[in-house]
Amino acid sequence: MFAHIAVLLRELVDGVVQKPGGVYVDMTLGGAGHATALAEMLLPAGRLIGIDRDEAALAAARERLRDVKCRVDLVRSNYADLPAVLRDLGIAEVDGIICDLGVSSHQLDTAERGFSYMQDGLLDMRMDRRQELSAYEVVNSYGEQELADIIRNYGEERWARRIAQFIVAARREAPLQRTSELVDVIKRAIPAGARKDGPHPAKRTFQAIRIEVNGELRDLEGALRQAVTALAPQGRIGVISFHSLEDRTVKNLFRELATGCTCPPQFPVCVCGKKAILQRNIKKIKPSKEEVAANPRARSAILRIAEKM
Repeated sequence: MFAHIAVLLRELVDGVVQKPGGVYVDMTLGGAGHATALAEMLLPAGRLIGIDRDEAALAAARERLRDVKCRVDLVRSNYADLPAVLRDLGIAEVDGIICDLGVSSHQLDTAERGFSYMQDGLLDMRMDRRQELSAYEVVNSYGEQELADIIRNYGEERWARRIAQFIVAARREAPLQRTSELVDVIKRAIPAGARKDGPHPAKRTFQAIRIEVNGELRDLEGALRQAVTALAPQGRIGVISFHSLEDRTVKNLFRELATGCTCPPQFPVCVCGKKAILQRNIKKIKPSKEEVAANPRARSAILRIAEKM
């Protein structure tokens, strides 16, 4: 069973759905928690398109969405391929887009997927199991400098250099094959005093490797630009992010697209030609205390909703 607790559920779907007879896209379908709530708001004339790379997610979503009244199209693809997905479905523009970034509860809780530092499994972390690159290749074949850069940049880990050194030293003895082996190496790399407080010592490194394996930050800005382009006028996009790197990308892009002319104020007429694409009243929403208490994984979530001009 693909179990996932949808974060900021009502805030996301209520904030995005404006036309019950419109066309909506869930770019990160997962177990269809958000998608189901969205589909239940649509009329039979409405249409939901769900995109995900994970075959297990699509199978669960297909079952969960079986009885909704609107038309449903589920596509196994990367959200970065949204233009191709819409083109193949004969859709020129959509009325709303939702996106719940990061790893799902199901992926974290399924040990053999290798996403979790809390469970022992093979080093995998692939959202799409058809791709060749996995956590095993990253951990065992990337150079020390490349590993350090990934752990520092994607995990914001202060001990990145030392962790990379310890990984390289450990794999000289034998390849690291399991999540528990990687956790042990990380714990040895981080001084005991630094492990007393804060999150699990392996959290940031696992996040970094997962982002590298799945190209999450590499694809994000381009995917969101394409999503905004696909929106009809007054269509809305809502994006939930779970760490600062994702949210910074979303915030900066929305701010850029909501900014019009950048000419100096002393210019009598605009010469830059830049026009705002999004309305300026971009909403930022965080989970309530009650939601965080019921679902601790919601703690770091941030939702941003923007509307096209």
